[in-house]
Amino acid sequence: MNKLTTLAMAVTLGTTLGVAQAQEKFEKVRVYFEQNVQDKDVEVKFEATGGNAGLASMKVTAPDGRTVIDFRATDSKLGMRRFVLETPEPKNDGQLQKDFPAGIYKFTGTLVGGAALQGQASLSHALPAPASLIRPRPDEQNVPLKGLKASWTAGRNLDAVVVLVVQEKTGQEIKVRLAGNATSFAVPEGFLQAGQNYKIEVGTMSKEGNASYIESSFTTKGVKHEISQR
Repeated sequence: MNKLTTLAMAVTLGTTLGVAQAQEKFEKVRVYFEQNVQDKDVEVKFEATGGNAGLASMKVTAPDGRTVIDFRATDSKLGMRRFVLETPEPKNDGQLQKDFPAGIYKFTGTLVGGAALQGQASLSHALPAPASLIRPRPDEQNVPLKGLKASWTAGRNLDAVVVLVVQEKTGQEIKVRLAGNATSFAVPEGFLQAGQNYKIEVGTMSKEGNASYIESSFTTKGVKHEISQR
């Protein structure tokens, strides 16, 4: 084999390896806004999943070129597989939008084995209109343990509706993701307990991934009250 052939093979092999490495992608990357309507606050969330292997490092660059995340698992042999990072939740007065401009965010990372990953996700500042909760009513009392069907009204063209029902003292919760045109959710029988306070959240999610949450609370019928009705 002459030197020219060897050089050509080396160039071809290097190009092929370079293309293969450049095509390695994160399993998942997301960046999106969430607002709490009652609290009038907003936050930015970043999600990234490297794959089966752990990440030794990860960096996220904003559309204006600033590095907004720079993570390194310096002394770990396994690294970190998945990230869910949240900003503080300031009032929705524009400061968060200024710090995290709309546009393309670039994710780059290195797996513990040395392979490089890349990905990108788009951030929009447009927040979907929140839902309007019909049932249970705000601070409703004596809600029956069976047959509760949460209902709401919401705008059109939503990607999804997320419903969360939680008993905060015990940590028991139900969280479901419904179709964007959903307007009700039947709480499974057996979940609600007598005489307990629950929080319910309904989140509308836009096609861009942003979400607006409303929340309310209700209290179920107590055992003594039920007995007195008999």
